[in-house]
Amino acid sequence: MKGNDIMAFHPLAYRMRPQNLNEIVGQQHLVGPGKIIRRMVNAKLLSSMILYGPPGTGKTSIASAIAGSTKYAFRKLNAATDSKKALEQIVAEAKMSGTVILMLDEIHRLTKPKQDFLLPHLENGQIILIGATTENPYITINPAIRSRTQIFELKPLTAMDIRQALERALHDKKNGLGAFNVKLDDAAIKHLANATHGDLRSSLNALELAVKSTPANDDGIIHITLKIAEECVQHKALIHDKNGDAHYDVVSAFQKSIRGSDVDAALHYLARMADADDLPSVTRRLLVIAYEDVGLANPQTAARTVAAVTAAEKVGFPEARIPLAEAVIDLCLSPKSNSAISAIDKALDDLHQGNYGEIPNWLKDPHYQGAEKLGHGIGYKYPHDYPHDWVKQQYLPDKIKNRHYYIPKKNGRYEKALAEQYYRLEKFKGRPLEKDE
Repeated sequence: MKGNDIMAFHPLAYRMRPQNLNEIVGQQHLVGPGKIIRRMVNAKLLSSMILYGPPGTGKTSIASAIAGSTKYAFRKLNAATDSKKALEQIVAEAKMSGTVILMLDEIHRLTKPKQDFLLPHLENGQIILIGATTENPYITINPAIRSRTQIFELKPLTAMDIRQALERALHDKKNGLGAFNVKLDDAAIKHLANATHGDLRSSLNALELAVKSTPANDDGIIHITLKIAEECVQHKALIHDKNGDAHYDVVSAFQKSIRGSDVDAALHYLARMADADDLPSVTRRLLVIAYEDVGLANPQTAARTVAAVTAAEKVGFPEARIPLAEAVIDLCLSPKSNSAISAIDKALDDLHQGNYGEIPNWLKDPHYQGAEKLGHGIGYKYPHDYPHDWVKQQYLPDKIKNRHYYIPKKNGRYEKALAEQYYRLEKFKGRPLEKDE
């Protein structure tokens, strides 16, 4: 079987992989003129690297183009499924015939035995490793591998990038669809370029399916309409993958948008998580926000958030989006106060630094035989025996008896009232604090 016949069995996305850096779509911050990967190739000073980013953004394409531009042997393995023996065979090849570029997919799943075997060959330059992952390598990849590689982040491709690649595939007679007489409506190519949200692999394979599954008309033309394009997008690339690295970025942006009182941004990130059916992440984050960011400025909002979360969990998606949206809007537009989290974190910080003392004897538990002999509980003043159910008494250990953790804010009526009471009590205790402290 000839090479071209073998290639015909591969998907279009495979056949259209770049053979050099000039054919790469997007990622110009890495492969454009004067950029880091192009400089490495031009200077023939390749170093091992990790490429991370969403699916279909060109990790394998860049590895293939580097190999094509440098003429080094190119081999591809999967860290999760290929054995250590497969690695040994590639190292043996490198020893016999020279440097090999090893594309290692899912590198975040590389086991320690495979890693230990690979490391010395990275250091002596026999193997140039190009690891690929959708996970954040700073979180998921072993430091021993990270320290021997450069890490490059790939960005999602734009619709314009994908359209360019689709048009090239449509006219390429060797590896693409140039042998077919295709009329592709503008609305159809726009849909193919947009529907997969930056996943070029899915867009190319959808185009191939559309062309090869649509019969030619009486004039011998394969006419691809918008409706056909919609039918052939086999995979909708989620903007938010609840199991992927981008999950943490979306959740972070969601909380920061609510904290910053940007309703529209918060609803946008809610939509990403709702579209991925990621109800647990949404509900957990909303409860955290209600107490961390709104807090004492508006405690009623926390109660409403709990009710909204309960309703969302009972009805599930898609209806859950309604109470969740109400909670998001409510939290966004509420006054904010982080005084509670700041207070407890200050207390924890003191504790962790050893800045605490012995509990005063009058506060210790007196409810056991012999406690009185130890002085435990003696001298305790029961506040309910005094006017207004309050009496001046020291509760903090001597070492930190004048320490203040709670610093009130005045961004809502409720905390304003708490602040006034707090200042009043501290003054009565003889440990007043400034109102702007």
